[in-house]
Amino acid sequence: MMRRKNDNKRYFTRMGTRKKVHAFVRVKPTDDFAHEMIKYGDDNKSIDIHIKKDLQKGVVNNKQTDWSFKLDGVLHNASQDLVYETVAKDVVAQALDGYNGTIMCYGQTGAGKTYTMTGTTENYKHRGILPRALQQVFRMIEERPTHAITVRVSYLEIYNESLFDLLSTLPCVGPSVTPMTIVENPQGVFIKGLSVHLTSQEEDAFSLLFEGETNRIIASHTMNKNSSRSHCIFTIYVEAHSRTLSDEKYITSKINLVDLAGSERLKKSGSEGRVLKEATYINKSLSFLEQAIIALGDQKRDHIPFRQCKLTHALKDSLGGNCNMVLLTNIYGEASQLEETLSSLRFASRMKLVTTEPAINEKYDAERMVKNLEKELALLKQELAIHDSLANRTLVNYDPMDEIQIAEINSQVRRYLEGTLDEIDIINLRQIQEVFNQFRVVLSQQEQEVELTLRRKYTLIDKNDFAAISAVQKAGLMDVDGHLVGEPDGQGFGLGVTPFSAKPGKKAKSKKMFKEQLRPSTPPPKPVAFEDFKNERGSEINRIFKENKSILNERRKRASETTQRINAIKREMDVTKEALNFQKSLREKQGEYENKGLMIIDEEEFLLILKLKDLKKQYRTEYQDLRDLKAEIQYCQHLVDQCRHRLLMEFDIWYNESFFIPEDIQVSLKPGSSIRPGMVPISRIMSLGEDDQDKFSQLQQTELPEGPDSFSFYNAKVKTEQKRKREREREAERQRHRQREKPAPCREPDVGLDPRLPGSHPRLKAHNYLKTMMGFQQAHRK
Repeated sequence: MMRRKNDNKRYFTRMGTRKKVHAFVRVKPTDDFAHEMIKYGDDNKSIDIHIKKDLQKGVVNNKQTDWSFKLDGVLHNASQDLVYETVAKDVVAQALDGYNGTIMCYGQTGAGKTYTMTGTTENYKHRGILPRALQQVFRMIEERPTHAITVRVSYLEIYNESLFDLLSTLPCVGPSVTPMTIVENPQGVFIKGLSVHLTSQEEDAFSLLFEGETNRIIASHTMNKNSSRSHCIFTIYVEAHSRTLSDEKYITSKINLVDLAGSERLKKSGSEGRVLKEATYINKSLSFLEQAIIALGDQKRDHIPFRQCKLTHALKDSLGGNCNMVLLTNIYGEASQLEETLSSLRFASRMKLVTTEPAINEKYDAERMVKNLEKELALLKQELAIHDSLANRTLVNYDPMDEIQIAEINSQVRRYLEGTLDEIDIINLRQIQEVFNQFRVVLSQQEQEVELTLRRKYTLIDKNDFAAISAVQKAGLMDVDGHLVGEPDGQGFGLGVTPFSAKPGKKAKSKKMFKEQLRPSTPPPKPVAFEDFKNERGSEINRIFKENKSILNERRKRASETTQRINAIKREMDVTKEALNFQKSLREKQGEYENKGLMIIDEEEFLLILKLKDLKKQYRTEYQDLRDLKAEIQYCQHLVDQCRHRLLMEFDIWYNESFFIPEDIQVSLKPGSSIRPGMVPISRIMSLGEDDQDKFSQLQQTELPEGPDSFSFYNAKVKTEQKRKREREREAERQRHRQREKPAPCREPDVGLDPRLPGSHPRLKAHNYLKTMMGFQQAHRK
């Protein structure tokens, strides 16, 4: 078992035995099959190719004419069902057990790769490997009620050595500012910037698949009217948690379904312009893929050129990694394409030389681990109690202290400080820690009592708080000399005996009278009103604000002290390093002594090394404390800002309500008045057509020609088509609106040459959606 760590999670990979990559061949059906040149073995696992010698080149002709390829299976005139059962079913099934899997379709252009991988949307029976894999995953999830399994999908396109997200057109994704990149970490290779979507049911997964399919790049040439011009990787991510709470392990896996763009000979395809450039990129990336396969098959090679292109880099985990790898090679059976067929079969033979080491990907749930450790801790405490009783020890309590025990320790600490208790009996380590904690509590309470006593006798005013000073001046809190009551004490506060009118007993009454006198004429100044608000309606918010500010100042003070200690340690480290370097240079000058290969140093240099080690440890500890304090300061500052904003906002509301809103409106706003929330009637709001929609859904599930299993497939396809239709209508409406705004007709700029603009590249692959569904809908409407 191999263990890998990353952050706070633990990853375990259970290593398996090495196995070779499975390689299958699918022959495209044709009326011009070369029976004399292509022969199948009796076991359907080999293909023999024979080419007659060209007699025009003379009697002596050493050109090879016969080839034989041994594979894992040859699929000739095979249905989509048989292809999936043979190639993909086992790989998908093992993914639910924690094994990664990759299924790749390779071959020349027009050989049927996309048909094999995706299939056609017009007929449910002709669906390809990808939709069948999604169906199998959700079927297996239903068969495993003991596990909570989540499924996520992503769809990547590699076009002209650039990465694109085929699901970026969804509203939940939005446009990306930074380009996508391939990133490697200890857990493997992933695409930074690629959106991954959670799918809770089969229909949602089909909708994402069809959304990505409509965004793929296709073009036409002489060999294929609907040729894929990019490599596409559809990935299914599976995560399975056991519903048994005691099981802290869970498994993850992913299935890469790769539809490679077809290789093509330019003299046969006749590609020009943009299609020619795309073909160049496709052939180049496939050539690099073949080089990587050759290197993987050579056991003597140390370096594998994965980074030559985006395709091999993205598939680094799949090619020779810890996954089940299957290659499906699509070939022609015609004599005119025999050269490309030989090239594809050679690639399949090289792929069979590659070995992988499938492994189960296990992870550990941190939350469940904590619960299991708590249970184990309880059992250990019980065993410890049994051991204490067998050893005739006094019963020792190892549990956390309750409130009664804490109160008793607090009482002992107070009596110890007062002198009525000579010493505190020590029982265990937990009690020692609580004694020190209660010392801190008592000290804090005494500081608060002293501050409260000062506030009762004096008025404390911050000399930098100009709003408070202005309010006090307007309130008449001055002595006979015209100065504030209480002179500054040099620490930023004013201290003095408050007049009788400002004492707490008279405050509420004077404020009420003050408000009643001023309201009929003019509102009071905001500084004076703000002080009234803080003592009345906003007292609770003001109290929280002061407490948070006090905590913030305390954290800042501690951070400053920690910073000073760090600087002092750093200076001492520098001095120690200089002394140590001096001792090393002195030792080198005097000559070094060795004993059995070990360097001998004097005691002074040894002590300097130990001191430097201790200083470094102190530096790391203090630096970590400083980081924690900075995080606390940032959080406290956020709380203080929130309280300040809330206090000012509540004050503005209170000030406007108290001094600006007329009394007759205030009476209407009181509870039980004529103005009430929710006066808009909602009795007319109701859903329309729910019963009809339910009937139509039931009709779809029971009357579809392929049975209820095809409902999710067709329903997702219809929704995708309806979405595309709405988008086309909105685009046409915007075009008409722009035409009406133009003063004179002018030619629109030709954007059809840029294949990455939405809706601009030539999409020659027309999707004819289910006519039976439309017939059901029309019949239902009648």
